[in-house]
Amino acid sequence: MTTAITIEARMNSSRLPGKVLADAAGAPMLSRMIDRISRVSCIDEIVIATTTNTTDDQLQELAEKCSVRCYRGSENDVMGRVLGAARSVGADTIVELTGDCPVIDPAIIEEVITKYRTSGVDYCANVLERTYPLGMDTQVFATEILQDAYSRTDDPIDQEHVSLFIYRNPALYSLWNIPAPTAYHHPEIRLTLDTQEDLVLLQWIFTELLPKHPEFTLADILDLLRSNPEMAKVNASVQHNWV
Repeated sequence: MTTAITIEARMNSSRLPGKVLADAAGAPMLSRMIDRISRVSCIDEIVIATTTNTTDDQLQELAEKCSVRCYRGSENDVMGRVLGAARSVGADTIVELTGDCPVIDPAIIEEVITKYRTSGVDYCANVLERTYPLGMDTQVFATEILQDAYSRTDDPIDQEHVSLFIYRNPALYSLWNIPAPTAYHHPEIRLTLDTQEDLVLLQWIFTELLPKHPEFTLADILDLLRSNPEMAKVNASVQHNWV
């Protein structure tokens, strides 16, 4: 069985164009994310799922530099793009991530994968009920489940949000949500990259933590924010686009 992490990424972000290549302590955000998720021990492949737009040639080049795979597909049909990315590496299991999560904790990804494998459900994630900080989002499901969902819908909203059709149809698919432990229960904190305010915070986190602890965890981030309450407010007023 082959397990692949797919990372949805493109340069034409509507709110913050080029964000995935923004500087993070001397390297692009996306390469920092790849470095972090490369520490997940129970995966076989990492695939950047980007578009065929010429603006995303840079992401293919970054994939080559980081020694990960790259799949290019439709900009708007992200569901089909992720499915194609999984098939391109022969993946049986998809770990769906987005390029908006450069500080995602590898241990959290491993927890979701392990629960998926032991529970026997069709879909396992930590996003069905928001308890973790935004930016720790991990969803795991079989490639054949995504194929089944893809065959059942042609709604552009479903195609844009990849797994939306799966978790909105519990009569068709068995679902499992993993809540954050008490210490990590901070759904109000944004560790996602979507706006200029988010970028300021994430750049600061990398600058502060990377030199001291290259493999910093979510616990390290939360400790840093508690010690610097003013920085914790930088993106607190940003409204998240919930689906």
